[in-house]
Formats: sequence, structure tokens, C-alpha cells
Amino acid sequence: MTMIGPENADQARLLRLLRDDGPRSRVELTDALGLPRGRFGAEVDRLAAQGLVEAAGPAASRGGRRSSLLRIAEQVRFGAVIVGEGRLDVALTDGELSVLARHTEPVDVRLGPEPVVSHAVELLAKLRAEAGLARLTGVGVALPAPVSVRDGAPVSPPALPGWHQFPVRDTIAAELGCPVQVDNDANVMALGEHHAGTGRAFDDFLYVKLGNAVGCGLVLGGALYRGATSGAGDIGHLQLTEDGPLCVCGNTGCVEAYCGHAALVREAVTAARAGHSTALGDRLTAAGTLTIDDVAAAATGGDTTAQTLVRDSARRLGQVLVDLVSFVNPAIVIIGGAPPGVGPVLLAEIRGVVYRRSTPLATGAMPIVLSDLGDRAALVGAARLISDQVFAAR
Repeated sequence: MTMIGPENADQARLLRLLRDDGPRSRVELTDALGLPRGRFGAEVDRLAAQGLVEAAGPAASRGGRRSSLLRIAEQVRFGAVIVGEGRLDVALTDGELSVLARHTEPVDVRLGPEPVVSHAVELLAKLRAEAGLARLTGVGVALPAPVSVRDGAPVSPPALPGWHQFPVRDTIAAELGCPVQVDNDANVMALGEHHAGTGRAFDDFLYVKLGNAVGCGLVLGGALYRGATSGAGDIGHLQLTEDGPLCVCGNTGCVEAYCGHAALVREAVTAARAGHSTALGDRLTAAGTLTIDDVAAAATGGDTTAQTLVRDSARRLGQVLVDLVSFVNPAIVIIGGAPPGVGPVLLAEIRGVVYRRSTPLATGAMPIVLSDLGDRAALVGAARLISDQVFAAR
């Protein structure tokens, strides 16, 4: 595998400026980097020789001779792979991390890592061929699981049975011949928010990811915080009660066992069978099962049982956020993955708990908001994940 990328810190800063802010003039970039003009030109030439930057036409006149624009080269293309809860999402982005092409299809992760990862590679190769690319610049992968970033593999993942320590990174890298980086989905979504969402305006924030699995990505000091062994933010298995429902991790009373989508569906099925909800009961009879979308539809349709389930789940999540906010003191909390239509209700309950129970110093000016990126957060974040590696000085 031929490695490309910046040879020094100045080249790395230049690439990240162009990735984050788009095309900029040579004059602006020279000023931003604080480099002598000759040195700046030499660094640009070296990056251009690797096919990482290119000219993008003349810049707006600032008086005198017009400067030229620079941008990330058109041939720089990142792949994104999101292994989700029941679906596989694969995308291609440009060097500024805008999604250019995307393919989504159902997937059963219980089949094991080999067929799922192999199919993801096939889809990436198809997107690459359709774009006329000889190779991808890099691939970022998000898994709904604890991940050892150093090893590029999931670790004892409750949501991915049979995936423990499977070399996801090395398998994809060997097939596609490019750098690959793997992380858990909450971290990846936090990166997506930091690049293109509400989190772009903040250096310190929490991104809470809802779903069957519940997780949290921490951006602190402008960078993703993973902890000593990539385990930071695993809030799904904090224990709320000792005698609560059994969690997929084997313990009882975990946040995920109360607040995860699968937990909401479980409670909804119980309520429907007990005759507490006509809407949920009718749906269960017709389909034989319930989904999180069914619960959300019943709640938004005025079903009081479904609304109570959503509010109870949100209040428990709020209890966890009280501790996190007091400990981390973020500038904002962003919540992603809310079931369709129930975001406002969920948000109101969480805010009520957090603002009532947290200290004024921690929450005085701290908003709690829903993500405006939706599922794009993961795709952009996966591209950001690998671009951070490719655009780092060798």
C-alpha cells in the first residue's frame, strides 16, 4: 500500500484548512499558516505532486495581482461504512467530506463479520468504479459496538455477536489497498456533528446517540476524546437500578435496558398484550411484532401509553445526563437517533430533568438540542475519521 499524506505539520494544517473551510486563496492560506511565501509555495507543490491539492481558479481581487484558489484535489475520495441496526450504509465523499454517492440496504449482523464486511467492500468497490477512481484515499468505518481503535476491531460487542476482535480495519485495508480507520458509531457521529452540524460552533460538547444501543461521543478541546483504551462515552451500560430489566451485556438495570429502542419496543409489546393501548395492540395483531417506528407513530398519534413510554425513557436518560453535564461541563448537548416524530417530546423531558437537577454553573447557558444532520452524521463522521488520519503528518 503506497502511503500518501502530508510530510510535516504545515502541510497537515493546510489540508485540514481546505477540508474544513473549502477552497481558499493562496494569500489567505499563507496568512493563516504564517509561512513565508516561498516556503508555502514549496509545500503546496509537494502536496500537488501527491495529488492532494490543486488549483481552483482565480480568487476574488483584494487589489493588485489576483491570487489563485487552492482546494483539495478532485481525486481525493473517502469511503464511509456504517454498520447499523439492521442496515448497511456505504457512501463516497469528496475531500471536503460532502456525500457524493450512497447505498443503503438491510443487513443481518448476526450472520457474522465475514459476509457483512465482505459485502461492504463490494459496495465500496462498486461506488469507486462508478466514480472512475483507481483507488480510494481512505475508508472510515462505524460499528455499533465498543471498538479498540488501536487494533481496528470490536471488543466484546453485545450488538454484534461473533464479531469479537474481528480485524475489520485490516480486512478492508487489504481488500481495497488504502488506509482504514474504525471506531464506534457514537464517536463517529460526534465527529460528523463537529464537522458539519450544530457541533461545528463548539469545542466542547456531548453527542448522545440513541438506538438499540445507547452511546455518547465526547468532543473536548476541539478533539474527539476516546480515553486510555477507546472506552470513553460508553454510557449505555451505566447502571440506573440494581433490580431493573436484563441488558444485552448481561447486567441488569443499564441505561440501554431502559432507554434503548429495543427496550421501548419490549415495553410497548407488553403494554399491547395487556390491552393498555389500542393503537399498539392493533398494530401488533396486524404485523405480529412492533418496531420503534410503530411506538413513535402511536405516541405522535396521541396514544397515551406510547407517550408515557417515551417520556419515562427520556427522564431516565436525563438522569444520566445530569451526572455527565456536571462532570464534563460541555457547552452543548446534541442528541441524535431520536425515533421519528417524538424528538420534541423526548427533548422536553430531558431538558426538564437536566435543568432542574444540574448546577447553575454547569447548565447556565448550555443548550440541549436535537441533531439536524440525521443519519448523515455517521457518513460525514466516518469520512472525517479517516481524513484525520490521512491528513496527519507522517
